[in-house]
Amino acid sequence: MTKRCGWVKMNNPLYVAYHDEEWGKPLHDDWKLFELLCMETYQAGLSWETILNKRQAFREAFHFYDAQKIAQMTDADLDGLLDNPDIIRNKMKIYATRANAQAFLAVQKQFGSFNDYIWSFVDFKTIDNQILNYKEAPAKTELSETMSKALKKQGFKFVGPVCVYSFLEAAGLINDHENDCDWK
Repeated sequence: MTKRCGWVKMNNPLYVAYHDEEWGKPLHDDWKLFELLCMETYQAGLSWETILNKRQAFREAFHFYDAQKIAQMTDADLDGLLDNPDIIRNKMKIYATRANAQAFLAVQKQFGSFNDYIWSFVDFKTIDNQILNYKEAPAKTELSETMSKALKKQGFKFVGPVCVYSFLEAAGLINDHENDCDWK
């Protein structure tokens, strides 16, 4: 029998697929890292399941996370998204996506890639935590606080230490799969 982390909602195939195919796998593609970071910013105050269920609509609304296109979206473009019932219609989060695209492009220019910038925080190696039960995993750490401050300094929005820790887990910079999870 397959064993997954205790947080996986088995009744939602998107949740299962996310855990099995994405969460915690070391990610090095700039576009995918940017999408994940945006998804984590949308989650603030909401459930991850809600965000996963709206993921495709977010992709369509934000040019499939083409940062160049997002960075050029006008206020009118962003305001138009507030009428889209298929995404989270929080004006601050929608506007943060444009600000984050602009910051993302600046980081790429400054550091060569977003991947190099992000992975430098962990010396380019996954931190493998020994988690017996997902409830033991921290919500934030000194690393996520440091990275949060650095991202904010670069111009990113909605990147508090809790959001950043979730991003680190999702992108595989931190492995918080439970020890008995078949995906550990």
